[in-house]
Amino acid sequence: MITLYQFPPACGLPNISPFCMKVEVYLRMARLPYQTAIVSMRKAPKGKAPYIEDNGRILADSGFIIDYLKATYGDSLDAWLSAEQRATAHALRRMMEENLYWAVLYSRWFEDRNWEKVRKVFFGGLPVPLRSFIPFLVRANMKKALWGHGIGRHRREEIYALGRSDITALAEFLGTKAYFLGDSPCSLDATAYAFLANLLWVPFPSPLQEHAQGYPHLETYCQRMKARYFPPT
Repeated sequence: MITLYQFPPACGLPNISPFCMKVEVYLRMARLPYQTAIVSMRKAPKGKAPYIEDNGRILADSGFIIDYLKATYGDSLDAWLSAEQRATAHALRRMMEENLYWAVLYSRWFEDRNWEKVRKVFFGGLPVPLRSFIPFLVRANMKKALWGHGIGRHRREEIYALGRSDITALAEFLGTKAYFLGDSPCSLDATAYAFLANLLWVPFPSPLQEHAQGYPHLETYCQRMKARYFPPT
């Protein structure tokens, strides 16, 4: 059975890491049996979550994981897509993962009203001595990462302007469709649901969340995905 190593569920979501949630959503969409385990960052192959173990093989990075799952267990979710639709899905995933993600990260780790909540969610289980300094070391590394990416060199209002434009693009592309590429879900929806739920349904208020809430059909879409793949037990 596939073992998915990730952060524990939090804030009413399967995961508040969009990348961890993306993989779990994909596993459910593809109907692949799996179990979850809490990640140890010291053991994570690339120092990040998620990663999986499958038949003795360990793979990290959500994109490589899903590529492996498709190659190993078939690609029923995306088999119906045209070449143009695949290209569109690729571009939208990259927009969410390589740009919107960093604006979301900023809103969580560098808005003072959200930082205290983030500390509790990610580090509340640490022993007291570690809890007093580890969060601040991680936060400092996050700041370096944002600076290295480039988005951290912008002013606050510029960062949020970039994030809002991505949200607008997602909302306008989804439009009245049930799923992002039509009447049937595909692997793009695993990414989209993970990112949008992590904007709309977390207790981290920001201009990004407010902007997403301005598009009611994004909420409807997330509710549709939740009902289909995470029904009440």
